[in-house]
Amino acid sequence: MTAARYRRIVLKLSGEALSGDQGFGLDPKVVQSVAEQIKSVSELGVEIAVVVGGGNIWRGKVGSEMGMDRANADYMGMLATVMNSLALQDSLENIGIPTRVQTSIEMRQVAEPYIRRKAIRHLEKKRVVIFAAGTGNPYFSTDTTAALRAAEIEAEVILMAKNSVDGVYTDDPKLNKDATKYENLSYLDMLNEGLGVMDSTASSLCMDNDIPLVVFSITDEGNIKRVVQGEIIGTTIRGK
Repeated sequence: MTAARYRRIVLKLSGEALSGDQGFGLDPKVVQSVAEQIKSVSELGVEIAVVVGGGNIWRGKVGSEMGMDRANADYMGMLATVMNSLALQDSLENIGIPTRVQTSIEMRQVAEPYIRRKAIRHLEKKRVVIFAAGTGNPYFSTDTTAALRAAEIEAEVILMAKNSVDGVYTDDPKLNKDATKYENLSYLDMLNEGLGVMDSTASSLCMDNDIPLVVFSITDEGNIKRVVQGEIIGTTIRGK
C-alpha cells in the first residue's frame, strides 16, 4: 500500500457532486460512493475534514436574482449545506467511519457548533469532521469556508472534487474543444486569467497561508485516494 503524501487534508465537495447526473437533490449512490472513497483515505491514517456545498438544493445567488434579500438567500444556502453534511455523515457512519458535523450556525440538536480546538481534537482521534453552514456569514462561499478552515486547522492541502471537469482548463472544455488542461498553476495566474476555480477571497486566503489546491474529478472511483497518495491527477495550484 502506497503511503499517504498528506497528514491532514480538507476535501471540498460541491453540492452538485452529490446530486449525480440528476443535477439536483441527493443521489444516494453518489453519496455512498463518496463515503467509500473517504473511508479508503481514512484507512491510510490521513486526518480528513470535509466542506460540502449546497448548490444541489439551493443557491443564494438564485434567490437574490428572484428579488430575495441576499443575506436571507445565503442563510438558506447554509442550511442546504447542513442537509448535505448530515447525509454524508450518515453514509460514513454506516460503513464504520466515526464522523462529526460541526456547524457555523448553532443547531445543537443535529450537530456540534464549530470550535477550532475541538475540530482538531476530533481529527487527531481519526474522526472525519464535516464543516457545515459555511462561515456562518452571508456573502461568503463554501470555497472561502474551505480555505478558512484549512488555515485554521493547519491542513496541508485542499482537495477540490468536481463532478463536471477533471482539472483547470484554459477555457470551458465543454464549449471549446481546443481548451487545454493545466497541470500546475499559481493562484496569481488563476486570478489574472479569470479561470473561476474559486472566488478571489478563497484564493487570497490560500495564497496568503501557502495552502496548495488540487482540482480533480470525483466521478472516477478512487481518485481521492490517488491524489492523497501523490499521484498526479487534475491541476495543482500553489502560491508561486
